[in-house]
Amino acid sequence: MTKSAFIPNFFKFYNILWDAALPFLKRHPRLAPTFDRRINPVHLQPADIWIQAASAGEAYLAVSIIKALKPDRPVTILLTTTTDQGMEILTQALSPKEFSPRISLGVDIFPFDSPKAMNIAVKTVNPAVMVLLETELWPAHLYALKKNHTTVLLINGRLSPKSSRNYRLTKALWRSFAPARILAISTGDAKRFSQVFSHTPVDTMNNIKFDRMTVQNTIGKASALAAIVSRELPLSIFASFRRQEETQIIDMIKTLLEKVPNQIIALFPRHMQRIEPFLKKLNKNGLKGHKGSQISSVLTGPAIILWDKFGDLHQAYSHARVVFVGGSLAPLGGQNFMEPAGLGIPTIIGPHWQDFVWVGKEIFNTGTVTRCRNRQHAVETMCRYLVKSGNQKARIDAVSHYILQKQGGAQTAADTIWASWEANKP
Repeated sequence: MTKSAFIPNFFKFYNILWDAALPFLKRHPRLAPTFDRRINPVHLQPADIWIQAASAGEAYLAVSIIKALKPDRPVTILLTTTTDQGMEILTQALSPKEFSPRISLGVDIFPFDSPKAMNIAVKTVNPAVMVLLETELWPAHLYALKKNHTTVLLINGRLSPKSSRNYRLTKALWRSFAPARILAISTGDAKRFSQVFSHTPVDTMNNIKFDRMTVQNTIGKASALAAIVSRELPLSIFASFRRQEETQIIDMIKTLLEKVPNQIIALFPRHMQRIEPFLKKLNKNGLKGHKGSQISSVLTGPAIILWDKFGDLHQAYSHARVVFVGGSLAPLGGQNFMEPAGLGIPTIIGPHWQDFVWVGKEIFNTGTVTRCRNRQHAVETMCRYLVKSGNQKARIDAVSHYILQKQGGAQTAADTIWASWEANKP
């Protein structure tokens, strides 16, 4: 097969795969309501700039970028997302008062990457600039944009070592419709992108996620947990731990109670469906747990609470003496440890934090977040803070300074997008 024939033949095969998959996707409960719009996107509106925010995380990035854009002339922007949660964020978090009146903004669902659908979508929108957030690379989408002579920017780019290996195996394909420019969130991500897109300029930028971070100087805000936890006892929180870590978490709880028996432990599993199974595990190991929803009065003595209501974790952090954040004892990528850290609460994680390395190793120098070698090291560190919590104001100041140094990514993205549109507008 000659090089000139490779791309057309690839997309013929790709189209066949989509045609085979569509009947199954049509029956998917989450896709069925928007299926027709995803496969025949004639409803999309023309736009100068098209920003694709795949899901919730990318939707928040898009919101930050739109708020940072300060165009000196009218511009039409289309925001698309792949998920219902992303759609909810884009429609609720962007009121007209929060962005420039020169921006005409539309929000819609992102089409399937079927070559037929993407050709319709790109022809209909006809953007001068396409903005992809993080790692939103779809071959039919990129190919249609290339044929349309649209300038493609990859903003806040991240590429894990595992994904990088997969992309490198097919880099001949990706190189055929590479982005015009990539702004990666770290030197490691930039290097991995360069290995895939060797002819694309790749630079680094501050992660836009830092722009959304705030440090709170007040603690102990009213919360459901505060209503049942006595201030006389220290509170330890185990947050966002996963099924694969449950045995280790139970061992940590046993050690914690042996060394500091006079405390309350609040458990927040990452997935609510693990409440009942984990409660049974606690009981089997001689640890009596109580569901938070079943406690109606203030606990005056030591207790283990298994929290079974959504949306209370962030407020609960402000009452804690120490927090352990899960997803980090097993190789699961970690969970967001910056929320309790931003409150100046001593925050402990395990050795695995791959999904949050963008925060930077320097965060461990603030004295607020401690990365531990294993569960024994983690529980020893928790005990130390339970006995002597240290200076919370100093921790808040250190984390605040760290975050402020890392902010500005949204403005960098906005400036890059606007400059690209100025250079490529019709």
